[in-house]
Amino acid sequence: METTATIAPPLAEEQPSLADERLITGKEFAMMADLGRAELIEGRIVKMPPPQDLHGNCESNFHLLIAAFVKENQLGKVRVGESGVYVRRNPDTVRGMDVAFISNERWAQRKSTEGYLEIAPDLVVEVLSPDDRWGSVTRKLQDYFSIGVRLVWVADPQTRKVYVCQSLNDIHELAEADTLTGGEVLPGFSVPVASLFEE
Repeated sequence: METTATIAPPLAEEQPSLADERLITGKEFAMMADLGRAELIEGRIVKMPPPQDLHGNCESNFHLLIAAFVKENQLGKVRVGESGVYVRRNPDTVRGMDVAFISNERWAQRKSTEGYLEIAPDLVVEVLSPDDRWGSVTRKLQDYFSIGVRLVWVADPQTRKVYVCQSLNDIHELAEADTLTGGEVLPGFSVPVASLFEE
């Protein structure tokens, strides 16, 4: 059953590294190959642990289903694995997306084939980790919507629920018995929520 959600899944408040006093740019951040999993928040590095197994499984399921649909219908590009996108400049903020779909129309607007994405994806999938805090997720949603992302799916492997977010004020909760559809962003896309959490 689809319901309007007042979401409060557990999520780690973003704490920029205190060791990084000088603000760095997205270009500098991209060159830090040995950094590990991290995001750049207003010029400061925020390190994160590697995703746990449930996270990786859920991310893989989303990617496989979305990528197959997008390829079959020649709709655009799909990215996976914490691909970076600029959401602010000066100082730079680069968010890592678990899965992203970029339509052909938006992809055609891309000016550079190197570095992080400078165009907004149409759809972003965020998979929650056990230590996530909803305040951090809300800030990430704000960042995505501020650059023009049309739809965000937030998946919680612990509760096996998906939150469909079209804005911060338009969020619906889907349980395992429900069906996730692509709406206007991926017309015709439809999968059982339970399939997104299958091992």
